[in-house]
Amino acid sequence: MTSTPRRFRPTFWATFFAGLGVALMFGLGVWQIDRLGTKQDMIAEREARPALEALDATELLAIDDAAPFEFRRAELTGRYLHDREMLLLARSMNRNVGYQVVTPFVLETGEELLVNRGWIPDDREDPATRAEGQVEGKVTIEALVRRPGTENWLVPDNVPADPTGGNASGGGEWFWMELPAMREAAGLAPSGPPLYLEATASDVPGGFPIGGQTRLELRNDHLQYAITWFLLGGALAIIWFVFHWRREETVGNEPGGTKAAGPKAGGTKTGAGS
Repeated sequence: MTSTPRRFRPTFWATFFAGLGVALMFGLGVWQIDRLGTKQDMIAEREARPALEALDATELLAIDDAAPFEFRRAELTGRYLHDREMLLLARSMNRNVGYQVVTPFVLETGEELLVNRGWIPDDREDPATRAEGQVEGKVTIEALVRRPGTENWLVPDNVPADPTGGNASGGGEWFWMELPAMREAAGLAPSGPPLYLEATASDVPGGFPIGGQTRLELRNDHLQYAITWFLLGGALAIIWFVFHWRREETVGNEPGGTKAAGPKAGGTKTGAGS
């Protein structure tokens, strides 16, 4: 018994949509490869810069572009203006909802910077509930340099003044680090380096705020994503090929074909005088 032969007969619409899908999936795979390189650079930057020698006040104040210095350590001496602190809302730590405390810091030379001191739970919004951590007088801090945030459509607008008194600290409602507006709300001079600081983890009296909130470790799953897209694209291409690798139809079943005549049952009838 012979098997029915096959031949490749692609159809237009199936080929069109399969080609579109394969191109899209392979394009997404290439995009993830590009993202992989970008993420690797970001991870290397966050690993290397904190290990560099700490910046002092003079070096910090001379910065006019914070990007090359982001995540560098700085060691500064000065005093906090706790009565002007502001809270960054909707911040979590270990799945617990809370705030991050941003406080003006006056250097020994008189210049003023904003420092994100760290996280507090939502029941410590009122500074009176964490009075031990409101250290007065001259202190020396270690912090990481950060660039100001950028607004996007997923984040609510900041509210510099809170007329309802919703914030116990009286510092308005802040969802992202809008540096000029926050400096103005804190009563600081509008000029200053284009950066703020995030305190590193340290022992704070009373335990709050908890420093070290900077994300230095980043997930990098882009290689897995790229492989997934390439495999999906390859699978779709294989399905398209197999679908069109059809069995050869018999001549009689071909469109417009003529069915071959065969002998009738019972054989051929002969004439009487044969």
